[in-house]
Amino acid sequence: MTNSTALQKSDIVEFRVERQSAPPPAVSIKAREYFQEGMVRLQSGEAAEAVAALSQSIEHAPAFPEAHVFLGIAHALTSNIYPAIDHLEEAAKLAPDSFAAHYTLAQLNFTLRTPKPGYEAAQRALKCVQTLEQRKMLMQLLKEERALERNGIARPSFTKPFSTRMLVLAGSALAATIIFMMAHMR
Repeated sequence: MTNSTALQKSDIVEFRVERQSAPPPAVSIKAREYFQEGMVRLQSGEAAEAVAALSQSIEHAPAFPEAHVFLGIAHALTSNIYPAIDHLEEAAKLAPDSFAAHYTLAQLNFTLRTPKPGYEAAQRALKCVQTLEQRKMLMQLLKEERALERNGIARPSFTKPFSTRMLVLAGSALAATIIFMMAHMR
């Protein structure tokens, strides 16, 4: 009876699973200062200024995964998609057990409507889950993506190469079009 009373009085029950990982890389004071400035800029909605500060942080500490994650987010907010993907992939490579890096990469890929790399990043994020809240976030992201896939238009996946027959047919059609245009230009 006293155990159930104790459980009712507690507000939060937390199930933490700690992973044994390598200690974070040594980051210079200057890199941390630029990182903090970038975070302040990002939180105040100044994404372009955050890109500048976080880029400086990475110049001083190229192996700083958190700076790469937030620089990727800042680039995404300024519509610089390719640098955003590059920095998120770099963060995932530098810290393979970082939930934030893999989750953010999955979220960006789903937003860009590239589901295959999104599901791959989500699978890696699932292996990095350490808290119940992280698991809930990931499951919600996957649920939303599946709903979009059910209700959306099927997009072609350009992973299958063209057959030789199709390439010859397309080349013949292109040659015929060029000959036709040159004949009518004279």
